[in-house]
Amino acid sequence: MTATTAARPPRPPHTTRPPRTRRLLFGNRPTRNPLLRAIASHSVMIMALVLMLYPLLWMVGASFRPDNQVFTTLGLWTGDVTTENYTNGWGGGDQLNFSRFFLNSLTLTVLSIVGNLISCSLTAYAFARLEFRFKRTLFALVIGTLLLPYHVTLVPQYILFNQLGWVNTFLPLVVPKIMATDAFFIFLMVQFIRALPTSLDDAARIDGCGHWGIFRRVVVPLSIPALGTTALFTFINTWNDFLGPMLYLTEPDTWTVSQGLASFLDATGQSEYGSLFAMSTLSLVPVVGFFIAAQRLLIEGIATTGLK
Repeated sequence: MTATTAARPPRPPHTTRPPRTRRLLFGNRPTRNPLLRAIASHSVMIMALVLMLYPLLWMVGASFRPDNQVFTTLGLWTGDVTTENYTNGWGGGDQLNFSRFFLNSLTLTVLSIVGNLISCSLTAYAFARLEFRFKRTLFALVIGTLLLPYHVTLVPQYILFNQLGWVNTFLPLVVPKIMATDAFFIFLMVQFIRALPTSLDDAARIDGCGHWGIFRRVVVPLSIPALGTTALFTFINTWNDFLGPMLYLTEPDTWTVSQGLASFLDATGQSEYGSLFAMSTLSLVPVVGFFIAAQRLLIEGIATTGLK
């Protein structure tokens, strides 16, 4: 052993860095009490929920006020409570028949849902399972239509439907759904079908199923979450649509709920805000009910789409 080696000082023992402490919302000192953390996080979420629901709750409260007290307070409730806004709004004469408006919106929505489910699922199965020429190019063109604004094709479509004599009917609003024009739902279902194992298709072919049998017996039952998500978004978009019905539905007998709500507003200042808020509250009931019924399928469809 040399003198240099003997004079070398010993190495210090290996030390590990202490773990970093987490800083919470309030103060710099960490809080180890899980109860305080839960109270703080839930308080923030409750405050955010109140801020988001306040306009909706104010509208519901305003629907039970007289017309001269609708905008007198920012509170959710007043002393004078009346149901005349609902009775006057629902049966507001021959021009404003909301029972007819709800029936028209329901008919249009159901037809749009059925059209989207059938056409988009068939198109998605073709892109996900079949092999044909220019498959990727056609799929890229379909996805590219998502970048095309609706207003660009508005005038050509109106001219076409007017020449076909479809104006003032439900056909301009329903036929495009049957032709699989919603590229977002096609992409959603393509990603979901691609995640399904192809061994199921092989097993169905051994049992004698063709493409239609595989689609009907294998793909559709396993794609219920994606189909439910498509139905929910189609329902909300169709029920709340105002531009399309305003262009093609000109007679009051064919009006939808959105057009009926717009009829309460008058440019001269003689607007019936009480009846407007009352019918707006009723128009939200089908949307909220459908969402509550299909929220499990919505969450499952979005969570599993695209996972391999």
